[in-house]
Formats: sequence, structure tokens, C-alpha cells
Amino acid sequence: MSLRPDLAIIADHIGHRAHVLDVGCGDGELMAALRDNKQADARGLEIDPGNVAAAVARGLSVIQGDADRDLADYPDASFDYAILSQTLQTARAPDVVLDHLLRIGRRAFVSFPNFAHWRVRLSLLWGGRMPVTGLLPEQWYDTPNIHHVTIDDFRAFLKARGIAVEGAWFLSRGRRTTSAAANAFAEHAVFLLRRPD
Repeated sequence: MSLRPDLAIIADHIGHRAHVLDVGCGDGELMAALRDNKQADARGLEIDPGNVAAAVARGLSVIQGDADRDLADYPDASFDYAILSQTLQTARAPDVVLDHLLRIGRRAFVSFPNFAHWRVRLSLLWGGRMPVTGLLPEQWYDTPNIHHVTIDDFRAFLKARGIAVEGAWFLSRGRRTTSAAANAFAEHAVFLLRRPD
């Protein structure tokens, strides 16, 4: 089974036997790959009870919880990596969630859909409507996305907070693309972050 492209990037950059917390882990697809291929000690936090059940059925250690409320309970530096994949834009307080991620993990992976991609812009410009795309398949009224972040917004946020970027990858149609003009041409971004020194 092949991983979703952003998850594959994350999996490729996590070392063997790492301790990992996957926040918003879904059905545990990434955790299972890390356990099976990297012998990682992977734990998960997931809000959807159906996804929790699916992950537990895979033999994974996943608890039901909400990133906005439950990350405060985790001790500092308790994981090598904390992962937040396609969850940032659904958090009520994404800045607080990111602070916790960088507190809990020595490093943090964050991936999100880029709301400044040219197709999104074109949909708003010509159609005057919120876009529906492969990465953003819901209508405006049933989307879980409540914060529409762009790559440039995220970079500015990191710079203002002094958060170190150890790696950044950009995807278009599921394939890696260059960082040049990523804010306009990348559909998805993956960042590897480290706490300020």
C-alpha cells in the first residue's frame, strides 16, 4: 500500500526506532507504515471515533482526543517527532496547537493544503465561489477547514515566532515541485520544524 504523498515525505524523513506522536492520525495509515518499515514507536491522537477504531484494529496505539484541548496533557520533549498532517487548518487555535507540537516533539512535521494555489484563486476570481478540488473536496458549508492558510502565511508565522525550518517540500498533483513560487503553484506543503533555541 502506498502512502498519500505528504505522508510518504514524512515517513521518508523519520529515522528508525523514533518515538512519534501523530496528531489527527486518521485511520493510522502513517503510523502503521512507520511501525512496519521503521520500527517506530508510534502513538496517535484522533478526534473521529470511527478512525480511532480502524487504527486500533490495525494494532496501533491511538486514543480519541481533540488537538485543541488534549495536547496540553503531554509532557515536554516526550517524542522525537510530533506530526500534524492536514489538520492545521481544522484546528480552532492553530497557533496554540503548533506551540504544543513543538513543545511535545523535538521536531514537528506539519502539512496542509495551500489555499493560495492558482486553481483556488481562479475559482474565486472567475466563479466567485469557494473552490472544490481534489485536496479540498467539500463544499463551503460542510468543510472541516476553518483556517484557510497559505504557504506564505505559514512562512510569515514561523518567521515571526523564530521557529526553525529544517525542511520544506511542496506538492502539485501529488508530485514534488520546486519551492520557486510555491505559494501560487503548490497544492500542498510539508514542513519539518524545530523549536527556537
